[in-house]
Amino acid sequence: MAMGNHTVSVFVLQSFTQDPWLQGTLFCLFFTLFTVALAGNGLIIAAIQCSPNLHTPMYFFLVNLAVLDMVCTSSILPKVLQSLVADSTISFGGCLSQMFFFTWSLSSELLLFTAMAYDRFLAICRPLHYGSLMSGRVCLALAAFVWSTGMFNAFLLTGLVLRLTFCGPNLIAHFFCEIPPVLRLSCSPTFLNDVLTITADMFLSGLNFLLTMVSYGCIISSILRIRSAEGKRRAFSTCSSHLVVVTLYYSTVLYTYIRPVLGSAGLLDKAVAVLYTIVTPTLNPLIYTLRNKEFKAALKKLFPCSTN
Repeated sequence: MAMGNHTVSVFVLQSFTQDPWLQGTLFCLFFTLFTVALAGNGLIIAAIQCSPNLHTPMYFFLVNLAVLDMVCTSSILPKVLQSLVADSTISFGGCLSQMFFFTWSLSSELLLFTAMAYDRFLAICRPLHYGSLMSGRVCLALAAFVWSTGMFNAFLLTGLVLRLTFCGPNLIAHFFCEIPPVLRLSCSPTFLNDVLTITADMFLSGLNFLLTMVSYGCIISSILRIRSAEGKRRAFSTCSSHLVVVTLYYSTVLYTYIRPVLGSAGLLDKAVAVLYTIVTPTLNPLIYTLRNKEFKAALKKLFPCSTN
């Protein structure tokens, strides 16, 4: 433990395992997921930017999601990989930086899911007014709100950690600097941090989940009123991918954050955290593009030499 004036300056991240073979296996697995996440989300951004026919609100929000996924994985995975093969320590400043960028990306992604659900609601339930209600200016305003609100939440919650004193121990019971396990190490009162963290969780997780589910309730109700089977299939295909991602993401995030802030972080907590910090950003490109004919056509234009 490195201390100065009774204040911890270096934290130690808890390892997944002490078994060298398992550490090597996890390193290969996480490195592969990290590479796929960066490459997949980068490919989404490039394909959409190079295809004018994909310059629509749905794909605009998908680009924002891809960027947020890249920020999330880039803030977590490099240090995780280092911890598996070398040093598992992280400086106080590095811990705060990781906490800030992760909180920013997580907060913004939860808000973005609601914006994407609203876009699909207008497209399916208000098709005649979709062009005016979801104009380019509205899309930019929603994106600005998503990013700025996420940044404000990250500044607020991370800034409150700065006022705390950490006298030791310095072992974070997690594989990265997430707010709840870091607060447990503070030797000064964390009541304000706890209250604001729970408030942010209720707004970002609870309220956005409710709004997203209401939007999809209206969407499903509208789809069921479509008479033709082909019309139902086409309408549902435009929102099914987003619904799968939302369900996967919220099921893990709600488990982690809608629980006592100072609850214990066990192996199950780490496994769930891996899902929403590593697995979900990796799967998003596949989920959104696997059955998307428009995106496949954009990829063919981006890599003409790969097509027959």
